[in-house]
Amino acid sequence: MADAKREIERKYEADESGLPDLTGVAGVADILDRGVVQLDATYYDTADERLAAHAVTLRRRTGGTDAGWHLKLPVAPGVRDEIQAPLSDRLPGTLAALTRSRTRDAALIPVVRLRSARDLRHLVDADGTLLAEVSVDAVTAERLTGHGGTAQWTEIEVELAEGTAPGFLDKVDKRLRKAGVRPSASPSKLARALADTAPPDGTGHPERPKTPAEPVTAGDHVLAYVRAQRDAIIELDPAVRRDEYDSVHRMRVATRRMRSALRCYGTVLDRTVTDPVGDELKWLAAELGVDRDREVLTERITAALGELPRTLVSGPVRARLRTWAKARRGGSRRRLAGVLDSRRYLTLLDTLDALVAEPPLLPAAAGKPKKVIAKAVRKEFGKVSALIEQAIDIPSSRERDVAIHEARKKSKRTRYAAEAATPVLGDPAADLAQAMKSLQTLLGDHQDSVMARQALRELSAVAHAAGENTFTYGVLYGREEQRAAAVEAGLPEAWQQAASRAPG
Repeated sequence: MADAKREIERKYEADESGLPDLTGVAGVADILDRGVVQLDATYYDTADERLAAHAVTLRRRTGGTDAGWHLKLPVAPGVRDEIQAPLSDRLPGTLAALTRSRTRDAALIPVVRLRSARDLRHLVDADGTLLAEVSVDAVTAERLTGHGGTAQWTEIEVELAEGTAPGFLDKVDKRLRKAGVRPSASPSKLARALADTAPPDGTGHPERPKTPAEPVTAGDHVLAYVRAQRDAIIELDPAVRRDEYDSVHRMRVATRRMRSALRCYGTVLDRTVTDPVGDELKWLAAELGVDRDREVLTERITAALGELPRTLVSGPVRARLRTWAKARRGGSRRRLAGVLDSRRYLTLLDTLDALVAEPPLLPAAAGKPKKVIAKAVRKEFGKVSALIEQAIDIPSSRERDVAIHEARKKSKRTRYAAEAATPVLGDPAADLAQAMKSLQTLLGDHQDSVMARQALRELSAVAHAAGENTFTYGVLYGREEQRAAAVEAGLPEAWQQAASRAPG
């Protein structure tokens, strides 16, 4: 079983003078000497150091109070999520899975060993509450691959204690800088070890993701958007596996944004190449949607049930809803875990990498961004316009539900196309994206009502079979019908407002 914590820390260069006096730091009442701890850590990575290239570290460490396996995932500069597992001889499967979007099929092997003598201090307030841990680490690094170089250095590390406001680190930083201490040039011990033990010819360094040049052509801008979505999918993979809040939704949005870009900008990227990729992205979005749609339905029906007067609630409706939601969640989570470990998913990630590395650019990709991209956005808007007008003309029926659902999907695609165009077209594209988002929200409420009514029919049938009163399900169903009718009635005006942002 793995545990997780948010690690917020800063690292500094250190010399023979050691740790400066920190008694002047605001809020610090005492500095407690916790002695010297011997730490021994072996870091794991692929042979080509893919984890290091993405600032991810995986280690097995002995010594100290948290011996075990540690996986650190970047969140922001100086902030990482650390997932811990008990000490064992083999890498825990839970941690290996969290690296899979980066490592794929490559084996994880020992790459660096770090031995540190950690001179530890606790900064506490007047109540004795821990504010931060400050240590002076004397580090010896040994590369375990290739030529096997070594390196030594000393650094100061300040790690924020749980519950302490992040601003406290600024106070410590100010004091350290005043004493002549400067921030470390390396974001982590592993990064420094890899750099300091690299062969003289420069081989052995991980292939870092290159920072793309400033976009110039239409192709540059489209690829920048596609690349950002590829990166989001890979980075969100561990969060989805850990069931972090909203991670499934954000990963699903990234797949849809990329698929939208591949379809909308077909004059830039060859669709004979990208359409099969889009099909796989559609598959992934659908698999992610099994869990997301369940969340949305559960929240919607629960909220609607909470709004009913007690006199309209008959039978064990809440218990039935909880059982239904839990059963669906358990099944969808297991299914999603299988998807993320599947050969199909890992192949898709490899395909996305290849697409970004060697994009199938068409002649229009070299054209002026404003002309090429504006034309693509206008085309998408035209598709939405036709579908909305068609939906408005259809009387309320199952056919209209389908038409509104199709219009919602196209409004979403137009929104994403406008988002991708914003760096080129500026405010007009941003305004259109916002208008399409508002329209998408309205149409999405209609589709949620359609799905909620289907779920209520299922719940009612199960309750009826169990001999329970089904009156409340009928009440909820009727209210969903009213919500859908309100959307349909307000659609012409909403579309008129959205159409006012039509691209010129």
